[in-house]
Amino acid sequence: MTTTESGSPAPVSGTFPVTDEEIAARVKALESLLIDKGVTSELAVDKIAEMYEREVGPHLGAAVVARAWTDPEFKQRLLDDATEACREMGIGGMQGEDMVVIENTGDVHNAIVCTLCSCYPWPTLGLPPNWYKAPAYRARMVKEPRTVLREEFGVDLPEQTEIRIWDTSAEVRYWVLPQRPPGTEDMTEEQLRELVSRDSMIGVGLVAAPA
Repeated sequence: MTTTESGSPAPVSGTFPVTDEEIAARVKALESLLIDKGVTSELAVDKIAEMYEREVGPHLGAAVVARAWTDPEFKQRLLDDATEACREMGIGGMQGEDMVVIENTGDVHNAIVCTLCSCYPWPTLGLPPNWYKAPAYRARMVKEPRTVLREEFGVDLPEQTEIRIWDTSAEVRYWVLPQRPPGTEDMTEEQLRELVSRDSMIGVGLVAAPA
């Protein structure tokens, strides 16, 4: 399901994204509470953190993007069947079923949202950030994407650029193949990975050219 840019006013208000400091404080408080009540342990928390550092997360999505930028045949396979293409690189599993990758171009900018919940391709993007789950983002991004991108994320797109919003779900988990920035022609696949951020694969960020 896709939605193109609309001129409708925002139905809700709210500022996002939440700062890293606020997120860290909330996580620490929740972690301490769960450990104190015996629901979990420090060892379990460490194991979960290690899993998301090594086995799933934005660094894996960045590897897929870098491969697509440097391998046209792989890129086509990714656009045709993202789940299978990611599986070629050993990436998949829970929340990674039925992934669909949408390519940004010079004329079209894509972004994802889940208007009903917070469905999200965990294997390639990691856990969804708090602002992605916030009602303000979910509602406003559909109604006024250009304003949200500019005011909340600092992405000021040209007026002629079409913005398409893709409503992800448990049945179809969209994510974005961002444009390769200029000045990267001589960079290796490993170097390109470092340029790709989670936000660029959600569609609320751009991949910056190297300094």
